[in-house]
Amino acid sequence: MEDAEKGFQEHPDSAPEFGEDAATSVDPSLPPAMTEEERQELQEDLIKIEEEIQTLSQVLAAKERRVADIKRKLGISPLNELKQNITKTWQEVTTSTAYKRTSETLSQAGQKATAAFTNMGSAISKKLEDVRNAPTFKSFEEKVETLKTKITPPGGPANSDSSAPQTSESLINESEDSPTQDTPTH
Repeated sequence: MEDAEKGFQEHPDSAPEFGEDAATSVDPSLPPAMTEEERQELQEDLIKIEEEIQTLSQVLAAKERRVADIKRKLGISPLNELKQNITKTWQEVTTSTAYKRTSETLSQAGQKATAAFTNMGSAISKKLEDVRNAPTFKSFEEKVETLKTKITPPGGPANSDSSAPQTSESLINESEDSPTQDTPTH
């Protein structure tokens, strides 16, 4: 026993060993200003509070079992609870002022980005139009057209209607233009 007391005195912050009650493991030398009666009273109070904590823990466990039983009877599963909690949390988030301010800021940023892209598209279109109207491009376009006329044979598909394939529209037009023969009716 003396060895145990020496070990405890060397490590005053250590927790009581397994099976050892906190009320019985109090070091009698600490604090020195306390009388034996005060010490006894505090130990009794400590035992009473520990018993109350144990009782409350048992009551809490019984109530938790009862809640689980009621939820089971009502068909409330943990997944349903999770869904309800997420929905409730999402509603709280979307109604918060921080969310509203962030949403407004992002909306304004989106509008500004749209305007910037529109302006950029207009600038690119204008630049392409300027390039197309530039003398260099015009000269290139004329050269391509000249080359096209030199390559296309005369009487080819571009210049002759007779070699063009007949479409349903051209067939209809031909039938309207040709004279119809009236067959006598008897």
